[in-house]
Amino acid sequence: MNNTITQLFGIKYPLIQAGMIWCSGWELASAVSNAGGLGIIGSGSMYPNVLREHIQKCQAHTDQPFAVNLPLLYPQIDDHISIIIEEGVKIVFTSAGNPAKWTSHLKAHNITVVHVVSNVKFAKKAVDSSVDAIVAEGFEAGGHNGREETTTMCLIPLIRNAVSIPLIAAGGIGSGASMLAAMALGADGVQIGSRFIASPESSAHQNFKDYIIHAKEGDTQLMLKEITPVRLLKNEFYNQIVSAYDKGATKEELQALLGRGRAKKGMFLGDLEDGELEVGQISATMDTIKPAGEIVQEIIEEFQMIKNKISKMVL
Repeated sequence: MNNTITQLFGIKYPLIQAGMIWCSGWELASAVSNAGGLGIIGSGSMYPNVLREHIQKCQAHTDQPFAVNLPLLYPQIDDHISIIIEEGVKIVFTSAGNPAKWTSHLKAHNITVVHVVSNVKFAKKAVDSSVDAIVAEGFEAGGHNGREETTTMCLIPLIRNAVSIPLIAAGGIGSGASMLAAMALGADGVQIGSRFIASPESSAHQNFKDYIIHAKEGDTQLMLKEITPVRLLKNEFYNQIVSAYDKGATKEELQALLGRGRAKKGMFLGDLEDGELEVGQISATMDTIKPAGEIVQEIIEEFQMIKNKISKMVL
């Protein structure tokens, strides 16, 4: 497969693994990159010294391109950016903030910059900041999400019509069929997160992985818009949030309920009761834990099969 995304990143397939906090360390990133996609280290849950260690281990385990996801609201972002430059990372995906602040600095060090957005307004701002590509993330995605609740199927053509730079679709994509659908709507590639959580290489706790593969339709919901929208897998903590809403909780009360370290408790330490469990709607279709490389090959093979099948249809 050869298109603007494979050329931009120097990869075999236009398939990117999302940089998910507590789930995307060097093992997952290197496995996806070795399989022909673009693996991403999720730096949002890492102290600077931990990020450096993961970059070095990823470099030791793959000779293929990989990236670092950089939440722009991270408190020690200056340290993270210094480490990324020092360690020679060539691709950075930025999110959760204004790309104008750091894009030119990163590009001055020959780093390809991609920014994650959830609406047309921010897509245009990203273009104005001279990013090299955009990830458009729809409402179906896990983790932090857009307040507009625009689905991927609606968001991709909206942004495709508004910008001309390479476009990567995210949210609700976990198969070759959904990858083909996203590209038919105007995307040049896809970013997949939730599907890779359920892999041996993911740094998510085994309890979380097992919980995900038993999820059913409707078991996730976008919550906490007053603070920052996040899609959660339903558990006791989710029930506490629902109860707080029923009692008319204020923004401050919701913030106190969320507290600190809630995502680490759930996704990394495996507390399925009181932890925050972030995963997308695609979890309802997942029923097995598979190696990351196997996931990549399965998606690409299905993509090609369905593409060939559609090309033979008589319309």
